[in-house]
Amino acid sequence: MSPRQLRFLAMLGAIFVFTAVGRSGVPIRESDPSKPRAAFVPVQSKDAKDLGVAKLLVASRDLGDPNFAESVVLLVHYDDEGVLGLILNRRSKVPLSRVFDGLKGAQGRSDPVYLGGPVETAAAFALLQSPSKVEGAEHIFADVYLISSKSLFEQTLSARPDPGVFHVYLGYAGWTNEQLRREVELGAWFIFPADVRTVYHADPDSVWSQFIRKTELKLAERGPAERDPAAAQKTGQPESAATALFFR
Repeated sequence: MSPRQLRFLAMLGAIFVFTAVGRSGVPIRESDPSKPRAAFVPVQSKDAKDLGVAKLLVASRDLGDPNFAESVVLLVHYDDEGVLGLILNRRSKVPLSRVFDGLKGAQGRSDPVYLGGPVETAAAFALLQSPSKVEGAEHIFADVYLISSKSLFEQTLSARPDPGVFHVYLGYAGWTNEQLRREVELGAWFIFPADVRTVYHADPDSVWSQFIRKTELKLAERGPAERDPAAAQKTGQPESAATALFFR
């Protein structure tokens, strides 16, 4: 684990930190075109300049790392020191009551934990949706807050938050600033603004396929010249603003 990643955890006050574990492969699944599309946020980008806190990274089909295949990641920290995100769509079958059996507030809770990423899987984070400010938590966007300290985590659990607005993640995804920018430039990720519906989706397994169909639909709606700026020049057609955004 790099010193930069250790600084992340110190800064965010991670609940539990043990030795980082190896990444495990995840098979790539083809999306099912027969499933209905869901309307998510209307803006997408492949411009690394659009990276930042409260952005969603949607893995492209070309992403070669099996640890992030078909993943949707919420960025919760982004600065010159590095980037930290939580994978939103990897819900486990393990209930909170089993993972945190030593905490009174976790007793009887059947809502599952999520696998937040391949780094430090013994570190726990939580995303809480709250209409009022959560003291001690990191505001991410809208009314969504990141909880990373043990004391606040226990306090929040004791308040018995609804599973629909409280998700717990084990581990996280981490990059250097330059590393993530490079991955975006190579076409590994689409960038979307975060939205509450995605973070607390009732069917997280379907989130990636819904997003990726949206990106493919955006391409399909354009003609060949629109999809290829070089082809547009050959045919004398100007590159549209939407195409410029998509191909940056």
